[in-house]
Amino acid sequence: MPRPDRSLNKTERLFALVLLLQNKPNLTSRDLAEYFKVSRRTIFRDLRTLSESGVPLTYAEDGGYEILEGYQLPPLMLTAREAATVLMGTAFTKLQPDPSLREDADAVAMKIRSVLPEPVRDYIDTLQERTVLAPYNEVQTKRQAGSKEEGLWYQLSEALARQRQVKMTYYTPSRDEETVRLVDPLGLVYYSDHWNLIGYDHLRDDIRNFRLDRIRKLRTRFETFEPPADFDLKAFLRERGESPKNVRMVLRFAARAWRWAKQSIPADVEAERTLDDGRTEATFYFENPDYVARWLLRYGTDVEVVEPEVLREKHRTLALDVARQYEGVEA
Repeated sequence: MPRPDRSLNKTERLFALVLLLQNKPNLTSRDLAEYFKVSRRTIFRDLRTLSESGVPLTYAEDGGYEILEGYQLPPLMLTAREAATVLMGTAFTKLQPDPSLREDADAVAMKIRSVLPEPVRDYIDTLQERTVLAPYNEVQTKRQAGSKEEGLWYQLSEALARQRQVKMTYYTPSRDEETVRLVDPLGLVYYSDHWNLIGYDHLRDDIRNFRLDRIRKLRTRFETFEPPADFDLKAFLRERGESPKNVRMVLRFAARAWRWAKQSIPADVEAERTLDDGRTEATFYFENPDYVARWLLRYGTDVEVVEPEVLREKHRTLALDVARQYEGVEA
């Protein structure tokens, strides 16, 4: 078993410890501490945890630890339904813009499939052959290959878990400028079509939101940080949704459009009611009318903006801009 090339968390270390002792018995606490690059006290705590969880550890006559012959880690047991759910999750992950996430999803799916019983594997293969997610996504996936977003999610998730600062070059389209930011990562959030980093921005001395597709360069620093003691990601997002900058928005969707719109609407829907003509009226609060106006274009004439007037005007202007592109073009 190769030596770990990075520090492991406790769960990873316990799993690796069992595998190591099964493959190389009679290792002393000093051997194990050197192997995992931790203290002997940590190793003793890990061994006690394994013993208390039912792993049959013994101390060999030769002076090292070993696991009684015949013990095996519990196999991965999934029902057909559970396997289908997990593999469907990997299929959705493969739709992400970050190519590294797609590669990891492929690897996970392959490993899970390899340990499934043959009847469950046949069931899954049949299901996957007859299930298509985003059938027109292949061209987009090819365009995203080698994108600047590649690897950012994983790098930021590592920095987030290990509480390491990151230094980034960030592009702000409204000012058409790039700035260098030192950020303490506090959370990762996925909206309808992109990932966002929530972090403490040392330049602005405030907690800010950064879109991953606008990060031009990223480097994880060795310096660690302590998150604010009172910071809660879900509470922060909820408060942001209740920001005084938010505007009340009322939209009316045709039934066929609402089925899809409600899955990607960029806020919590405060009220939803069905009108006499079959349309759905949705009310929510959001601070960026420009974003909502562009988001609404995908629904064409299946959506109507009731309020606010600023959103009606922005939506109308965008629609007219699209129409003007085709002025003078023969049908």
